[in-house]
Amino acid sequence: MAKELKWTTRESKQLLKDKWIDVRADSCVRPDGVVVEPFYVYGFPDYTCAVAITKDGKIILEKIYRHGLDIVATELPGGCVDKEDTNAKETIARELLEETGYHFEQIEFLGNTSPNPTTNTNLMHLFLATGGEFDPNQELDKDEDVEVILVSMDEFLEMVKENKFIQSMHMTGIFLALQKLGKLTIK
Repeated sequence: MAKELKWTTRESKQLLKDKWIDVRADSCVRPDGVVVEPFYVYGFPDYTCAVAITKDGKIILEKIYRHGLDIVATELPGGCVDKEDTNAKETIARELLEETGYHFEQIEFLGNTSPNPTTNTNLMHLFLATGGEFDPNQELDKDEDVEVILVSMDEFLEMVKENKFIQSMHMTGIFLALQKLGKLTIK
């Protein structure tokens, strides 16, 4: 017989809520009767990211300032799932076009990952986008302050080896994409 592990929420108190964050303090009861309170839960929007590859085999990356760590990071393109989006695949197609100016022949779902399932409610939806073609008429999102860079697959693999990507959820997407592309094998 499997051990019961799921907690019960007795009470939930909203502490902060706006467009980007929803913080609450829960009073929870474990199956063994122990009360856990306050237990803070952080709600954020779901995100998307993609390993995006152009028709000529270049990987599309972005350099962007990240205030939390006060760094300029190299990342995969992506962004938040908006309420208007019908699904995460639609979101990543929109984000790729808005941020990089590229349309893609194929966008394949690779899986989900969580930034921290202990306290966070959101997921990162991971994709592999291939057959990217630049649209010179596309105006990039003026609210995004990013530098789009293109690198070869060899340069990309070297960046991965040298730990040049600090965003852990992006690293999950990178590993899943490299596995799908046959560039990484797990034995």
